[in-house]
Amino acid sequence: MNPETSEPVGAPERRGPLRDGDRVQLTDPKGRHHTIILGTGKVFHTHRGHFAHDDLIGQPEGTVVTTSAGTAYLALRPLLSDFVLSMPRGAAVIYPKDAGQIIQYADIYPGARVVEAGVGSGALTMSLLRAVGDHGSLISIERREDFADIARANVESFFGGQHPAWRLEIGDFADRIAEVADRGTVDRIVLDMLAPWENIEAAADALAPGGLLLAYVATTTQLSRLAEELREHGSFTEPQAWETMMRTWHLEGLAVRPDHRMIGHTGFLLTTRRMAPGVEAPLRHRRPAKGSYPVDEEWTPEDLGERAVSDKKVRKVRRDAVKAAPDAMEEE
Repeated sequence: MNPETSEPVGAPERRGPLRDGDRVQLTDPKGRHHTIILGTGKVFHTHRGHFAHDDLIGQPEGTVVTTSAGTAYLALRPLLSDFVLSMPRGAAVIYPKDAGQIIQYADIYPGARVVEAGVGSGALTMSLLRAVGDHGSLISIERREDFADIARANVESFFGGQHPAWRLEIGDFADRIAEVADRGTVDRIVLDMLAPWENIEAAADALAPGGLLLAYVATTTQLSRLAEELREHGSFTEPQAWETMMRTWHLEGLAVRPDHRMIGHTGFLLTTRRMAPGVEAPLRHRRPAKGSYPVDEEWTPEDLGERAVSDKKVRKVRRDAVKAAPDAMEEE
C-alpha cells in the first residue's frame, strides 16, 4: 500500500487530472499512437503541427488537444497493454494476450507467492504484480543484469516507484531458487526461458503440493521436450498446453469484417500441478520412444529462429529505460 494515500501502489497515478510527469498516449484521427511524458513548458512536435504540454496538464483524461496545423489528438493515460507495447525493451516481451491467459490459467491471486524466471523487459512482471497485490510476493530471477535493469526501470515507471511485493534477483533459477524461497512454499512458478526442462527439479522442490508450474515456450520442439521431461520426472500432473491467436475486427457501419492483420502465434503455454511429496503421477498408456529429440545440446535463441539482441541495442535500451524511470530508482 502507498503509505501516503492508503491505496494500492500505482492506483493514484491511474486517476485524476493529467499531471506533470504523467505518461500519456495520444491518438490521431487515423488511430495512430504517440506516447509522451508530460512536462511543464515542453512542446510536442509532429509533421501535423505542435502543441504545448501545458495544454494537457490539469485537464481530465479523454481531453482532445489540437495542434497548430489543426490536427486533433485524443489524450488518455495508456492501459497496461499499451504501456507494454511502447515501453523500452531489450528482450522480446510476452504479449498482453498471453499475459492475460497466464494470470487466469496459472490462477495468480492476491497474496500468492509467485516466482518468475526470465524477466526480459518486465512485461509479464507488471501483470503478475497487479494480480498478487501489495501483500503478495513476486520474486523475479533474471540471468542478465542489463535485462534486469531494463525490467526494473519499466516496472517502476509504470507503478510510479518501487512495488512492495517485488524482489528482483540476478542469477540462474536453479541456483537461486533455494536461496530466495523455502522448500515447498511457492504457490506458482512461471518460466520464460529457452530450456525450462533444465529447471524441473528445482521447481518441484520449491513448489508447495498442488502448486502450479507454467512455462512459456516459442516452438513445438521446446513444448514436446518439456512435456516429456515433466512426465519422466513423475512429480507433476499430466501437462496441458495451448496457444491463443487474436484477431481484431473492423467496425464501420455495415462494413463489419475481420481485420487483415492479426496477432498469430507468439508462444505456447504449458501448465502442470505439483503432486504431493512421495506421490507419483499415473503413467500414460502411450509414450513416445526415447531418443526422439537431442538431449545434451545447449539451446540458443538462434536455434529457435529468434533474432539475437545485440549488446549495443541492450545498452541503449537500458539507458533509455533508466532515464524514463522515476527518481526513486536513481536513488537506489
